[in-house]
Amino acid sequence: MELSDLHVFRTVVEAGGITRAAAKLNRVQSNVTTRIQQLEEQLGVALFIREGKRMHLSPAGKVMLGYAERLLDLAREARESVHDTRPRGLFRVMAPESTSSVRLPTPLSEYCRRYPEVTIELRTGVGNQILQAVLNGEIDAAIAADPVPDAPFEKVPVYNEELVLISAAGHRPLNSARDVEAPAVLVFEQGCPWRKRLDDWFGRTGDLPERMIEITSYHAMLGCVVVGMGISLVPRMVLDTFPERDKLRVHPLPPDLRQAQTFVIWRKGARSPKLDALLEIVAEHAAAINARQAPGAVARPRTQAAAAVATARRSRKLRAR
Repeated sequence: MELSDLHVFRTVVEAGGITRAAAKLNRVQSNVTTRIQQLEEQLGVALFIREGKRMHLSPAGKVMLGYAERLLDLAREARESVHDTRPRGLFRVMAPESTSSVRLPTPLSEYCRRYPEVTIELRTGVGNQILQAVLNGEIDAAIAADPVPDAPFEKVPVYNEELVLISAAGHRPLNSARDVEAPAVLVFEQGCPWRKRLDDWFGRTGDLPERMIEITSYHAMLGCVVVGMGISLVPRMVLDTFPERDKLRVHPLPPDLRQAQTFVIWRKGARSPKLDALLEIVAEHAAAINARQAPGAVARPRTQAAAAVATARRSRKLRAR
């Protein structure tokens, strides 16, 4: 059954017969008659009661007309939607827990205010889990930390995060891995970019942690560090919302390990009005955050964020034409 068959069927009903329907469809009568007969054969029922040249809908035809109208209307809606420049519908986003809890509430709130016809679904994940979800089409966009491979993704830099080592307040300064006194190192699962940075820090002296404990929540991790269970590496931003911040000691990383760039990423060829709207809002928010954190060190990310806003706006204007 094809939509064109349903269109012919509905036109015959609306026109009141084959002759008028053929004129309306700009087809010969025999073609319209054949299409109706083929549709009846496919369904195995008579759609019309024929009385000479007069045609009336059969009981089955009345049922079929309702479905035909719904299917044709849905097809029209689908055609209009793919050309619609207004963000609408379900938008699936994924980000690390730290970004989701600290960075995204403000821009997502603004997104919902500007685009009430979009339903946002926010999920959390780490490193490779996020990249794989984007590639598999499970989500529409994500925020992920470097490194993000170029080949399968498109990306725009947003937040420039500072990474720090944390320990219980009484721990001695962590100038190198040899200064670690805590009994364990607290980390996220494999694939987390922060865990990779911590591995690199230990590798500077050729030391390995005596014990590593995987924890899936930043709040649990911070609580465990407070009581001396171990040290960890986190983005400084998560400390801003931690109520027992004064019970932690913060240790700087070497300059080459300290900064982490995060990106809005999506699968190549999957850009949409909903994504453009997210890019515009998040890039504006990131530019303000980056400038407030380190005015002298974030000129490049601010420039790129501004470029992302301009690109998103141009893209939306082009779709509107």
